[in-house]
Amino acid sequence: MKRIALRVALLLGFAAGHAAAQEVTYNFDRDADFSKFFSYKWVDIKSEQQVDHLTAQQITIVIDDELAKKGLFKTDSDYADLYIGYQTALSRQTLWMAYRDGWGYGPRWGGGLASIAEASVHARELDLDIYAAAEKKLVWRGAVSNAFDLGLSLSNSETKIQKSAEKLLQNYPPNRSAPTSVRPRELDDHRRGARCFLCNIAPALFHHRAPHDR
Repeated sequence: MKRIALRVALLLGFAAGHAAAQEVTYNFDRDADFSKFFSYKWVDIKSEQQVDHLTAQQITIVIDDELAKKGLFKTDSDYADLYIGYQTALSRQTLWMAYRDGWGYGPRWGGGLASIAEASVHARELDLDIYAAAEKKLVWRGAVSNAFDLGLSLSNSETKIQKSAEKLLQNYPPNRSAPTSVRPRELDDHRRGARCFLCNIAPALFHHRAPHDR
């Protein structure tokens, strides 16, 4: 019985550790000169499932702290070098949203166009999107899984989000010579309603095709 109890305890411990594990993924525009970015402005990206007001405040505060360590300063000016927004999902995977229609990305993402991160946000994931404001172009996108827990106390919640932000922004500014960590892609389904990143950014490029091509 003791052996059985020990095995059960070990299995439960492994399961808890696995559930708490975090995956960090990111990608970026290899044509972007990140050394020229000094200021940023927060913008709202209307994700389908949004966290509560206090958790939202915690997210922006801890990201502000991490970006300050990178030499960036926050401003409310529309002339900021970067526009930054985040997206979350609570209980289910949701569609990734661009900041605005027409704010796309260049052709030089790590590994080519096909390796841009999949167009979705997973449950309890924090997705951070960084746009070059002057070019209206996405230059960096990162996501960290298991980033927050709405069931935690206020102090424990902030600690968890702080650690998540630290892991996420370890990859900013990006190292051009290092390979990016990315998930499998779902970028080749251009049917209406499909979760295709390309269709969300530039629907006119794909939705004019004949029915047999879709």
